[in-house]
This record gives sequence, structure tokens and C-alpha cells, in this order.
Amino acid sequence: MIALSLALIAAGGAGVAVLLLQVGDRTDVVTVVRDVQVGQVLTEQDLGKASVALDPAVKAVRADDVESVVGKRAAVELKPGSLLSPSQVTEDSLVKAGEQLVPIGLKPEQVPATALVPGQKVQLVHVPAQGAMDTAKETDGGAPKSIAGRVVKASTAAPGTGVVVVDVATSADDGPTAAAWMSAGALRLVLDAPDGS
Repeated sequence: MIALSLALIAAGGAGVAVLLLQVGDRTDVVTVVRDVQVGQVLTEQDLGKASVALDPAVKAVRADDVESVVGKRAAVELKPGSLLSPSQVTEDSLVKAGEQLVPIGLKPEQVPATALVPGQKVQLVHVPAQGAMDTAKETDGGAPKSIAGRVVKASTAAPGTGVVVVDVATSADDGPTAAAWMSAGALRLVLDAPDGS
């Protein structure tokens, strides 16, 4: 009985030691404390710190490296309570050299059922009024004019109107044309098939 008791005490002590080692093996990492939209510059107020038992497979920004991400842009939408990984931030502008950003307002019936996400390729199609469309068909064979673009950011639907504003990057040469089509109410957004489809 004495030997059994000693064995149980030893086993219990070993379990406590393992537990203490696990609790002590924690890493201070950077967390997200409030919503950050794609392209938004990260500030210290957007970020927090947490101490977690980090799996080696999980890539997270260490708390000691928080200054390395402050001032960078969010490459994806960031949600409160999540760990921040290096791949979620970028130094690059979401609008590349030689491009312009065109805001496109979409009414509820024009918003695709497929969620608009940054990087998605789209076509900005010129859809003139009926009379103007008939004239256009006579001059260019009926093929609608279109401009290639890339989604940079899409807003949530505005309360009351349901309008969604999509920021689309186009070439600098096509930006003014797309803006003019948008101003005239003669522009529609069409999604391209994903690469490889």
C-alpha cells in the first residue's frame, strides 16, 4: 500500500510538472481588436496582444514585432479576436503604378450574388440608354464597349438604398472613360470567370 501511494504521488507530481511546462510554453502574439477593411493602414489602436500556446504550424506576428506591421496595409479584411499573420499585411498599395481607382455604385439589383472580393477580375461594360444603344450598334456592329478592371474593395450595402460601392482599379488610360460611363448611368459591372476556369 505504501509503495502504491508513493507511485500515485509520483505520477501526480509528474502530471503537474507537465501541465506547468505547457502553461509556461506560451507565446506573446499580435491580435486584431477591431474591424480593419482591406487596404486600410494598420494603427496601434487596431492591434492588441495575447499570450497563447502557439502551434509551430501557425504563422503569427510576435508581440515583439508589432512595430513591423503598424503602418502597413491590410491585405485582407481583419476581424476582432483573430491572430494577425504576416501574410495578412502588405507594404504595397492596392492600386498599382499606371492604374486609377474608379468607384462604381451598384443598385441592389445590380449587385452580384457572388461576393465581391479584392483581387477579383471584372469587366466594366458600357450600356447606354436605348436610343444611344441603337446608334452605337449602327457604328460598331453592336459589340458593347468594355474595360478590364480589378476589385480593390467593396462596401456593405448602404442602409435604406442598398447601394454597394465597389472600388475598381483600371488602367490610367481607361479610368476617365469608366468614370464618365458611371456618371451617365451607363455602366454595368460583370464578373470574369476565375483564373483557370
